[in-house]
Amino acid sequence: MSDDAPQRNPDLLLATIQREEAAQKRGRLKVFLGMSPGVGKTYAMLDAARRELAAGRDVVIGYVETHGRKETDALTVGLPQIPRRALEHRGIALTEFDLDATLTRKPQLALVDELAHTNAPGSRHPKRWQDVAELLDAGIDVLTTLNVQHVESRADTVLQVTGSEIRETVPDSILDDAVIELVDLPPAELMQRLHEGKVYLPERATAAAQNFFREANLTALRELALRLVADHVGVDTREQRRMQTDAGPWKTSVRLMVALSPSPLSASLLRWTRRLADGLQAQWLAVYVETSRPLADAEQSRLTSNLGLARQLGAEVITTSDEDLVQGLLRAAREHNATQIVFGKPGSGSWLDAWRGRSLLHRLVQASGDIDVLVVRADKPEAEPPARRPIIHIESQTTQYLSALGVVAAVTLLGLGIQRWIGYQAVALVYLSAVVLLAMFVGRGPNLFAATLTALCWNFLFVPPIFTFRITGFHDTMLFGMYFLVALATGQLTAKLRLQQQAERQREQRVSALYQLTRELAGAGDFPQVLSVAIREVGAAFEADVALLLRDPDADPQLTAYPSGRWVLDAKEESVAFWAFQHDQPAGRFTDTLPQAAGLHLPLNSGGKPCGVIALRFDSGKTLSVQQRSLLDSFARQIALVIDRQRLRDSEINSKMLAQSEQLGRTLLNSVSHELRTPIAAITSAASGLRESGTLTSAQENLAAEIESASARLNRLVQSLLSAARIQSGQIKPKLDWCDVPDLAQVARRGVENLLVDHPVTTRIASGLPLMKLDFVLMEQALANLLVNAATHTSAGTPIEIGALVEGGELILEVADRGPGLPVNELERVFDLFHRTTDAKPGGTGLGLAIVKGFVEAQGGRVQAANRAGGGAIFTIRLPVPDAPSVPEETT
Repeated sequence: MSDDAPQRNPDLLLATIQREEAAQKRGRLKVFLGMSPGVGKTYAMLDAARRELAAGRDVVIGYVETHGRKETDALTVGLPQIPRRALEHRGIALTEFDLDATLTRKPQLALVDELAHTNAPGSRHPKRWQDVAELLDAGIDVLTTLNVQHVESRADTVLQVTGSEIRETVPDSILDDAVIELVDLPPAELMQRLHEGKVYLPERATAAAQNFFREANLTALRELALRLVADHVGVDTREQRRMQTDAGPWKTSVRLMVALSPSPLSASLLRWTRRLADGLQAQWLAVYVETSRPLADAEQSRLTSNLGLARQLGAEVITTSDEDLVQGLLRAAREHNATQIVFGKPGSGSWLDAWRGRSLLHRLVQASGDIDVLVVRADKPEAEPPARRPIIHIESQTTQYLSALGVVAAVTLLGLGIQRWIGYQAVALVYLSAVVLLAMFVGRGPNLFAATLTALCWNFLFVPPIFTFRITGFHDTMLFGMYFLVALATGQLTAKLRLQQQAERQREQRVSALYQLTRELAGAGDFPQVLSVAIREVGAAFEADVALLLRDPDADPQLTAYPSGRWVLDAKEESVAFWAFQHDQPAGRFTDTLPQAAGLHLPLNSGGKPCGVIALRFDSGKTLSVQQRSLLDSFARQIALVIDRQRLRDSEINSKMLAQSEQLGRTLLNSVSHELRTPIAAITSAASGLRESGTLTSAQENLAAEIESASARLNRLVQSLLSAARIQSGQIKPKLDWCDVPDLAQVARRGVENLLVDHPVTTRIASGLPLMKLDFVLMEQALANLLVNAATHTSAGTPIEIGALVEGGELILEVADRGPGLPVNELERVFDLFHRTTDAKPGGTGLGLAIVKGFVEAQGGRVQAANRAGGGAIFTIRLPVPDAPSVPEETT
């Protein structure tokens, strides 16, 4: 390599490999994009599908809507279709895309029309794009169609252009890895198609031409579609050039951050930031700063919706806590290296809203330093006009305002009773004390109301001249003004401190709950106790019935419910839990997947594969705040970590016990084997000596021969036990040397010829076999064991064959018989240690074939068993043929 050659970036190389591996597992998405209905997206999709079918791919129609157009219907002929799923909603029969049937069929390519479609209630996912995402996760390629107005980040622009709010949108994140093909048509031609009835029926076409299908609208939508495709192609081109040239990163260093809040205007800011990030090819964050101010139910719901929208648009969502919004935003921006902050332009609402917005913006700009601040006008949604927040936030306003009124009345009566002794100036201090104490129990609104009312009551009832609001004395005027300011400031400060205290108490409760869970899990002694603690603590922290399902190692990927759970799942809930486990995503209540389920199902994942699912059933009116959901996710991660740790601990204990058991077994085997060999040798020697003495009768001669034969069998058993122990302990070290294959076969046959007397043995040795580098002793015993096995498991007179030949660079040694053969379901297990087939004759230890496998594999070979076509079994040993040994030249 030359010095000028660019050096490969290892990080880039690793990222490329990971991306390619993920792409191979995940299906590919191709989107046919148009500016509006009627441009021919479905036609183009079907035409592409027919080309794929002609190329030999497995293509099916999952869902295609032709709208009765004859030329489009004609393209569906010949394409396999999956029947639609029929369901009923409010008495109306509907048909939808059958996701489960498509997953079961698992084609190579599926056609799913109308990506932005909203599924009927009762479907697994609310949106069709979620069905498509599940198909892609299953490795199925998808062709689909989409109009540009349905892209989430372009929805605000479409609203400005057409005046129509788009309710069905698709998150930009699903288009990030998609191939986009633009189906373009000039607006004039599309208008002509509309008038000819090729887009809508005549009565609907007239209304469309007067509203959405105006030429100015279509021109603007066409420009949006072209820009979207151009941006997408630009990304692909830069990535491709970067991969080919390896010239380093191409993306800009800009990192955007948008401030997120419960306001309905946040959705518009999120879409604007996504469009800007697409144009700059920059990463972007969405930051929510949590303060002590409590959120109403409507605000909590909008916050959850905005957080979900940010994730769908591809943002990195960050939640932080701070009483100062500006300081919280800037801290998050610096911690995450944001270079630009997107902030909403103060609107034209109430004077206080405008003042607050300008104050926050001014402070943000002043304190931002080297971080740029982009001020963006947020578009108001038509469906839900932004609810104007009251000047002062009010909680339980009726009760709190009545309480404030009651306290003021009581203090007023008290002041009237004690005025003669303390004077009217001291009454102001009594009022002030009441306002401060009241601020500890009510919100800022009731406290402001009490401060104002006490000032007026003091002026009207106590300050001369009484029963008027006129103040004549300078000191009384100054005292009245100072009282009002002090009461207002003190009350507001006390109320703020109370809210902060409540927020801190809530944070403390969350931290304490997590600490309690961690402590209890750490103290659990065994696996069942860990599961019991998890169910108890989660149920107590979230006031829910809990069920815990874990992956069954023996029936993966099945889930087994822990029997001590407080909620017994029915078949429907079990299917939801299994989906959450399979896809490693939350499902059920409070999610977009199977939201009609009774419970929330969270996968337990500590970073790898999910180990189970935790399911929670809440009361019907229960909702989860953002903080509670975050805490629940933390609980799930902690439980998953502990379960994984406990399983690893149990596995380690089992492994140690198994190793100790194996070691004990080997020690016992070696001891027994060696202790047996000495008496066996003595018995064999004594029997042989008796037979050779010549003084035995015929009966005694037979007994001595039987003793000698039994001793030989016992010696073979001990030898087998020792060989098995050597194999198990890994102590087999072959002494390789050049061997003659015919000689090896002959020696092995001769060594067990006394066991083969009742079987005709045929030897078929090919001529010209090369010399083999083997351990002669080990290979002789392996062949002898195969011969003994054949003789033992076949009846007398059954022929046995020994064969040897070279084929494909391997020496093949075969021992075959014509006996009953081997059970088909046990062919893979016959070489296991101590394994005996179900139809084996009594006797034997199940060691012979295991020893054959150990000896052969120790020499780099392999052995397999099979049944012969004409009946019987055949055992084949395959050994690699080495290069021929070099012969030294003779010297003269």
